[in-house]
Amino acid sequence: MSETITTAFPSPLPSHALAGERPTGQAMRRGAASRCPACGEGRLFSRFLKVADHCPSCNEALHHHRADDGPAYVTIVIVSHLLSPILMIVFLAWRPSTASMVVGFLGAAVVMSLLLLPPIKGAFVGLQWARRMHGFGRGEASTE
Repeated sequence: MSETITTAFPSPLPSHALAGERPTGQAMRRGAASRCPACGEGRLFSRFLKVADHCPSCNEALHHHRADDGPAYVTIVIVSHLLSPILMIVFLAWRPSTASMVVGFLGAAVVMSLLLLPPIKGAFVGLQWARRMHGFGRGEASTE
């Protein structure tokens, strides 16, 4: 059962924010773009992988996140699935030395991991915010 919220003044928030709905896909896309999952404006990270305590734009508390090792596991799976077939193709086509294969693919794995970790961690934080996991949404009035 959905309730409509009416006020004397128009709200600057979108209608889904008033109703308590948090679109998961939108929050994950915003997080993957290193933006606040709530407003899409403020920076999500204060440093490379350090999530800001609060959004500088909307002051949404972001310190509740518990991404832990999830982004690292997902990054490892993606990088290994992308590099494994390339490694086989390169080896079968050109038969490079073991040292050049190790250096080349180790370097590629490190670069790909460093590029993929921030968007994946941002998506994890966006997912947790949208689903009100780990304290996101604490203190809000229930919509039921």
